[in-house]
Amino acid sequence: MSRDDTIVAAATPPGRGGVAVVRVSGAAVPRIAEILLGHVPAPRHATFARWHDAAGELLDMGLALYFPAPHSFTGEHVLELHGHGGEVVVDGLIERVVELGARRARAGEFSERAFLNDKLDLAQAEAIADLIDAGSRRAAQAALRSLQGEFSRRVNATREALTALRVYVEAAIDFPEEELDFLASAELRQRLQDVQQRMAGVLAAAEQGALLARGLMVAIAGRPNAGKSTLLNRLAGHDVAIVTPQPGTTRDLLRERVEIDGIPVELVDTAGLRDTTADAIEAEGMRRARAAIARADLLLFLVDAAADPRAESFRQERATLPAGVPVVLVLNKIDLAPETAVPQAATSAAVPVLAISAATGAGMDALRRHIAARAGHVEQGGGAFSARARHVEALRRAAGHLEAAHRQLAAKQGELAALELRAAQQGLGEVVGDVSSDELLGRIFSSFCIGK
Repeated sequence: MSRDDTIVAAATPPGRGGVAVVRVSGAAVPRIAEILLGHVPAPRHATFARWHDAAGELLDMGLALYFPAPHSFTGEHVLELHGHGGEVVVDGLIERVVELGARRARAGEFSERAFLNDKLDLAQAEAIADLIDAGSRRAAQAALRSLQGEFSRRVNATREALTALRVYVEAAIDFPEEELDFLASAELRQRLQDVQQRMAGVLAAAEQGALLARGLMVAIAGRPNAGKSTLLNRLAGHDVAIVTPQPGTTRDLLRERVEIDGIPVELVDTAGLRDTTADAIEAEGMRRARAAIARADLLLFLVDAAADPRAESFRQERATLPAGVPVVLVLNKIDLAPETAVPQAATSAAVPVLAISAATGAGMDALRRHIAARAGHVEQGGGAFSARARHVEALRRAAGHLEAAHRQLAAKQGELAALELRAAQQGLGEVVGDVSSDELLGRIFSSFCIGK
């Protein structure tokens, strides 16, 4: 699609509302404004205007704002028309602008043009969509930090340090008689360590940012009648699950979205785990439970502290739990348990242990804080920033190339180390869009709403 044409779209959601905004961007904006409004509005001033159809009939009236290139969101001439928020009114205005030479914008095309015109990098452009889709205040704040360039600045700082390291290594290659001395130098080791530390910090922050953006999936598991459904109801603040004294009441997965300390959390209550069952429905419930546990970001393993004060049920299940899922041992029913239950369980658990009563609410504040901490309130550098799975994948790949470069340098293989460092730099470039295929850009911006 040519970038020289002019595009138009509604910048506000469809439906009825007090105000709707139609955005036009491209070289033909001044001509369209002259015909549609009778004049080109003063730059960056809200001007009352009326817009008419081809026959001169009034379509609507409202405010017009004109942003001449390059001082606009897209870097092109931009006209925004703020009229009444009715679908018929908006559609009529867009049709009129199309008659005057524009075309309807593709999803995300305004942000794409901003990226292509160097108004923002790719990580900032994606932060726009993350800000729109934010499911909590913390996610919105993280997206704003990325939009303001914090993520990009940390990536670019790591790239600059990596560039300096590459220059140092490739200089050694250019002087082969001194190469071994260069590759064995303390300065080179220090430079590589610095880059790896920077990369680890950015990667950790990106992983937490991606987790914050999509929300935390917390699975609640344990033996039948441990109080899983009662805990789900307590965290949700209302009765989501049926609670009865009869073991095995929950047969399927129950999901509930809540917000804990400003973080979106999806709670998944699972069927009780036991060694064997002759009930086909219960067996299927346990299969689904284990599948949900494997996908979780955090597992709360509940134990009935009154019936199982030493948490034997947890030790029996520990080997069957996925190795990559963090686990918290939650001793429930402490209002009914002996005082020795908590130290006994903590001594042998080898995982964090929290004591609660889902029935009375005791210990719930500590549990909520632990769940929120798992979402990683990354405070270094001013807090978390929003990130996506592709960012995390690119950073992990870059970190892997750095580790490979470390091995090559230890073996005094300068040329191979230089290749790995170049690959690491390309991975960082993918994050901010310096190295991106047209196919990748198409996938990214097609996930945006039309008016962005």
